Amino acid sequence: MAVPAGVLAAVVGAFAYVGSVNPYEPGHYPVCPLLRFTGVYCPGCGGLRSAHAFVHGDLTAALHANAPAVLAYLGFAVLWTVWVIRAARGRPVRVALGPVHLWTLGTLLLVFTVVRNLPSGGWLTP
Repeated sequence: MAVPAGVLAAVVGAFAYVGSVNPYEPGHYPVCPLLRFTGVYCPGCGGLRSAHAFVHGDLTAALHANAPAVLAYLGFAVLWTVWVIRAARGRPVRVALGPVHLWTLGTLLLVFTVVRNLPSGGWLTP
């Protein structure tokens, strides 16, 4: 149970930091290199703003900043809960992502990246 507790402590600490240090104020966090050099939003662009809004309970702003990040937060919560339950029962955690799952995830992130950089996808930009 120590490892899941340690992971949770690290995640809570990271979210607490992002919640207290506003990513909308320049100078606190590095700029995305892809955005800086090409002007193209990567799939992670807006992730800090999304986490900041999520910590403050503004789910609409969090989804607007980076919807896949919000899904990842919720996915982490589910996986962490399963991990804790299985660890408490003395059973190992098995997350078996096959090639189909990974290709699907990669394709969805690629589509998200392309759409958010199109003029019609402006509602997905952070």
